[in-house]
Amino acid sequence: MGRGKGRVAPRPDKANLPEKMCPVCHRPFSWRRKWARDWEQVRYCSDACRRKGLPCDASTQ
Repeated sequence: MGRGKGRVAPRPDKANLPEKMCPVCHRPFSWRRKWARDWEQVRYCSDACRRKGLPCDASTQ
């Protein structure tokens, strides 16, 4: 009788976690288990950077 949220993808070795660059702050961030299901869609390192968005978005509006 598990109370989990369903099947989660297996996590990579801690030494070999994939990384991405945040387009707002230009800092690298690593894979987190909570992003396991949608790692391909993750673009920002934090909620603060997500709220700021890309710097070029403001100039195009």
